[in-house]
Amino acid sequence: MSTPPLLSPDSCVMCYREAMVDDSRQTLDAMARIAKALSDPTRLAMLDVMAQGRSCCGLPDPAERGVPGTADPLGICVCELQEHFGLGQSKVSYHLRVLREAGLIKEETRGKWSFYAIDREAVSAALSTLRSLLRV
Repeated sequence: MSTPPLLSPDSCVMCYREAMVDDSRQTLDAMARIAKALSDPTRLAMLDVMAQGRSCCGLPDPAERGVPGTADPLGICVCELQEHFGLGQSKVSYHLRVLREAGLIKEETRGKWSFYAIDREAVSAALSTLRSLLRV
């Protein structure tokens, strides 16, 4: 049984550099997904509706539709976004998927309804990362 070869100090530095490049690449990939998600006016408008909350955007209370567990509704239902923007369910779902995959929103399922809300912690972290990348 042989023992694994010892790493030289130079190879440790190389591993460290490769790990830093991998982390940087992952960060850049994540920021590119966020930039793509924010590059569409409809998605920006959806985020605006979510940020305003139910009382400001004129959306009805989900309890009126018989949605379970909506005593304190968090988020906006897909059907409400459909009505608000005059879009079909598949188009709204596509935009929400892009925003969710970018990490900007979170989804909560209640019965057969899906509600979406801004993930404020993730957005804050993304803004911090962007400031760091741009050195502002």
